[in-house]
Amino acid sequence: MSQSYTVTAVTTVVLATVLIGGFGLRISRTTSDFYVASRTVKPALNAAAISGEYLSAASFLGIAGLVLLHGPDMLWYPVGYTAGYLVLLVFVAAPLRRSGAYTLPDFAEGRLESLAVRRLVSVLVVGAGWLYLVPQLQGAGLTLTTLTGAPYWFGGVLVALVVVVSVAAGGMRSITFVQAFQYWLKLTALLVPAIFLLLAWQGDGRPRLDLAVTRDVVGRVDHPLYATYGLIVATFLGTMGLPHVVVRFYTSPNGQAARRTTVVVLALIGAFYLLPPVYGALGRLYVPELPLGTDADAAVLLLPEHAIGGVGGDLLGALVAGGAFAAFLSTASGLTMAVAGVLTQDVLPSRGVRHFRLATPLAMGAPLGGSLLISGMPVADSVGMAFAVSASSFCPLLVLGIWWRRLTPQGAVAGLLLGGGLAFIATLVTVSGTVSGGWAHALLAWPAVWSVPVGFLSMILVSLATPHRIPPGTNAAMTRFHLPEALAPDGRGGTR
Repeated sequence: MSQSYTVTAVTTVVLATVLIGGFGLRISRTTSDFYVASRTVKPALNAAAISGEYLSAASFLGIAGLVLLHGPDMLWYPVGYTAGYLVLLVFVAAPLRRSGAYTLPDFAEGRLESLAVRRLVSVLVVGAGWLYLVPQLQGAGLTLTTLTGAPYWFGGVLVALVVVVSVAAGGMRSITFVQAFQYWLKLTALLVPAIFLLLAWQGDGRPRLDLAVTRDVVGRVDHPLYATYGLIVATFLGTMGLPHVVVRFYTSPNGQAARRTTVVVLALIGAFYLLPPVYGALGRLYVPELPLGTDADAAVLLLPEHAIGGVGGDLLGALVAGGAFAAFLSTASGLTMAVAGVLTQDVLPSRGVRHFRLATPLAMGAPLGGSLLISGMPVADSVGMAFAVSASSFCPLLVLGIWWRRLTPQGAVAGLLLGGGLAFIATLVTVSGTVSGGWAHALLAWPAVWSVPVGFLSMILVSLATPHRIPPGTNAAMTRFHLPEALAPDGRGGTR
């Protein structure tokens, strides 16, 4: 592939990100603008922005790579990623917006009236955000190394610099416009080449796919049925607690707008997820060498060159590269925004805009170092671990905090430590490679099957054992969550 086309495409995406972010900077004036865009983002724009940040390296590169390696069983990834928003729509979206919080720690403290719970949630938000940021930076390094021969570290460093500048400059107001633009760019970057790839496949006589290419790889998957259930639980329940997704619902004008936003998101990401499996399936035919050596996540990047070739293949490959970079930038922006917000409110001595800007490079520093030290794990698997942590900690906290009056601070702490903490430890052990096979590896690599029930049961049992610690403001909080804004108490004896 011509490197000049790729460099031009990536440069264009970076410049567009900076310019659109600069437009957002011009209209960002207050602290509320930086944290939640003053809660004025309409459903259509918010849905595009949520879809833009949600469709990460795992969606753009990882799903195709896993389909290439392991076949149709990996279609549970896009199904789970999409269905997670249905769960979020039913249980969380509107009440979460009505809570009036800026971040997950704000919600936890407001619901449970406990500073200890807030601090623990803050730690988990930062940990989950960092865990999710690492594969975005690794995907950027893989993209530039595969297509231009640049050093592996360069792609991650470039994404980190652009994200820090964009987030620190304009905050949520700025990032909203950037992420909405990047969703449509990503959809175009996969859809247009996919059309030409299918035409090339048809022109070649519609050859059958050779499943034997990946038999030796598939045979190494330990306990695939258990892994599938772990994936389903993590993706179905983990979406609602992802910090960069949750914070976007705080930008909606009201609970009804939050629900409408979620419905539009389901349509947008559902349309996108029709495309990566096409690349995975065609990759078995046109880039069969990938499962036997090269990182399979590169299938999306290399397919246009291998299947079409010539200038047309180079141009389509450059379009894919630009879309991939948009995926890294948009998801990394949302995660950095969420983590920086928590660091500003719970770590730094002040909560103003100036300290938010100081927190932004801190939010990016640790995952950038991790992306340079850790390699070799498929990006979809890495992201799946972040979903498992979210499903095991934030899902029980949100569901029980919104729908169960008897939740106590002690119960929340127990569930967060046992569910989320154990899931986080399991992911660290998996990444370290300490356990490499058998049931032990399967249980640690896919912890959601057992860690989610542990999180829920711990919260419920400890709360039932401490009924005298139910926060005194529970009834008011539950009323605020479940009544429309016009009817909910305003705290002054009237209604809004």
